Amino acid sequence: MLEIYQKTLCNQFSFEGIGLHNGENSKVTVKPSDANSGIVFKRVDIEKNNIIEADFKYVDSARLCTTLKNSHGIKIATVEHLMAAFYFTGVDNAIVEINNSEIPIMDGSAKDFVNLINKVGLKDLKEKRVYLKILKPLELLEGEKRISIEPTNLGMEVDFKLEYKNKLIGNQRNLVKFYEEDMTNIYSSRTFCLFEDIEKIKSFGLAKGGSLDNALVVKGNSVLNKNGLRNPKEFVNHKILDLAGDFLLSRYRILGKVKCIQGGHYLSNVFIKKLIQNDNCFVKSTLNSVKIIKKDYESPAQKLAVSA
Repeated sequence: MLEIYQKTLCNQFSFEGIGLHNGENSKVTVKPSDANSGIVFKRVDIEKNNIIEADFKYVDSARLCTTLKNSHGIKIATVEHLMAAFYFTGVDNAIVEINNSEIPIMDGSAKDFVNLINKVGLKDLKEKRVYLKILKPLELLEGEKRISIEPTNLGMEVDFKLEYKNKLIGNQRNLVKFYEEDMTNIYSSRTFCLFEDIEKIKSFGLAKGGSLDNALVVKGNSVLNKNGLRNPKEFVNHKILDLAGDFLLSRYRILGKVKCIQGGHYLSNVFIKKLIQNDNCFVKSTLNSVKIIKKDYESPAQKLAVSA
């Protein structure tokens, strides 16, 4: 969503549910916040040093979910779906209060979060939103996995490809333009796993709260969930959802075209770190008007004008 001004919630909202990995019930309240404060998690079950900023610098683990940890060792896990909901709805600043160590998985997508945000609505703040406009291509290779970004004259685009030996998932691919498409199929797509991987995942002490109510499970050429897929590209669409949430940990919305093959939380987080370190690849920009100007950047001080 391309907007001139930063946004926060009009009112607070609450939800509760089970954590996918710790299997524990959590209660969450999301509250409005001031301009330039970003997204902040607050562990209300802990009295001191309980603030964790939604920032790639604090990513502690990206194994099957994104976990943040502050300098005092306090963690919050599975932040990516809520962060994706903030990305898709346009929330820049919010306080997320939670009484446990993991954001509830809900139905395995970001749909419930998006609906709750839309219900309370958003309001403009006085400060302008800052974007990262990509100026030069950047690529990261990790074996068979690949992620890159290149300039575009519009907003965020993601071209994501999955390559699975499983025939049902197969080589699924989707190209999504965040600035002009209905994102319903993206934010409503659920996390997934192969049936044969379940015991391995549990052996790591993960997926204690996993069930067919909050994850797609593929066995052979079948989806075990009663009602099947929500959309034909639900597998790759969920990967795009995850990428959006992980990219918002940069603290900016990024204007560029992302190409990703076999990506996941780890690859996205390593790439964001690499991107921010290569500050010659982007310029920080605000929007001055609602008219698109398709031209190259002349200097880092140049402002971006984008049409909504």
